[in-house]
Amino acid sequence: MGSIYSVLQINQYINNMFSQDYLLHDILVRGEVSNCKYHSTGHVYFTLKEESSAIACVLFAGYRKGVKFRLQDGQKVIVRGSIESYVRDGKYQIYVKAAERDGEGDLYRAFEQLKKKLEAQGMFDEALKRPIPKHPKRIGIVTAPTGAAVRDMISVSRRRNPYIQLVLYPAIVQGDAAPRSITDGILALEQYGVDLIIVGRGGGSIEDLWAFNDEMVANAIFQCEVPVISAVGHETDFTIADFVADKRAATPSAAAELAVEEIVLTEQKISDYKQRLNRMMESRLKHARTRTLIARQRMQMVSPVMKVKEHRMHLVRYNEKLDMQMLYLIENRRGKIALFAERLHAVSPLKRLGSGLAYVSATDGNRISRVKEVHAGDLVKLRMQDGEVVAEVQKVIVFDEIGETKSNGI
Repeated sequence: MGSIYSVLQINQYINNMFSQDYLLHDILVRGEVSNCKYHSTGHVYFTLKEESSAIACVLFAGYRKGVKFRLQDGQKVIVRGSIESYVRDGKYQIYVKAAERDGEGDLYRAFEQLKKKLEAQGMFDEALKRPIPKHPKRIGIVTAPTGAAVRDMISVSRRRNPYIQLVLYPAIVQGDAAPRSITDGILALEQYGVDLIIVGRGGGSIEDLWAFNDEMVANAIFQCEVPVISAVGHETDFTIADFVADKRAATPSAAAELAVEEIVLTEQKISDYKQRLNRMMESRLKHARTRTLIARQRMQMVSPVMKVKEHRMHLVRYNEKLDMQMLYLIENRRGKIALFAERLHAVSPLKRLGSGLAYVSATDGNRISRVKEVHAGDLVKLRMQDGEVVAEVQKVIVFDEIGETKSNGI
């Protein structure tokens, strides 16, 4: 019996054979994709097959940037990579580093040439891109009249705002007649007077989307006076129309979402603006009222009527003060008069007359205060408390200095 080898030894030997064959280090392989699976780690596992044979392939996450499209079953592709053996399982497979759709090499070169040409002409300049209207009333759509793309755009638009008018131009979006049809659609909708145009279609191969890489379509988008949104294929698909358009949407549905703002949000914004406007108006009215009140107060302070009222108030206060002073003076004078009256009453002749005394005067009214002024036989008046008496003097008695009396007649 010959030498006996372990499984590991055999697999390692085969692996060394693959590693020593430099043809397998960098090889191009054509085939059809099947059993394609995108793993959560970012790696892509698939099988490359033809009618009578198949080979396993793996595209590690680090090399995903070398594939500009999403791998799907049934695609005809050319992959670049190395064929190596996996020692653990004893299987060999292609470790893919790049891939392109079969036959798209020439198309890709044409795409790059046109892209550089139009970019040099300034057709991709961001400064020339027109803003997308926030509240368009009429939106034009250039796409095929049937298919998922138009249904998605109509569905999304109606859901977000049923009041938007959608105008569909049924264009041919694939084949030799497509560029002219798309261009005619853009011109027709521009002349019709729409506020915004969406140009697009659903996904497909590079050949299916090639109409949107046509220079005629690019010029129509660039020269259009109406803002244009490009919505061609899937998120990973890029066309010349995407670069020329004012806005690129990843999908037709995304284009409808960009073009049509939700009516609920619009109504909420209007309500917010109304509340803000009311608050601002209230604030301004309050400020104006305050300023008016201050101005009115200032006017009142310098108003002639106010001056007259002010002087009247002064006069009223002066009158009140004068009245108080007059009352004070009167009361003061009354008090003094009462005091003087008491004093006069104390020395009043009438009071003395009331105590038994009499006021003696001649008949001519002259007061007689000394007995020397009368003689016996003279008539005198005696004024008493309750009347007068006229009497005849019968005798005059004179007191000397020592109080003795002496007669002055009978």
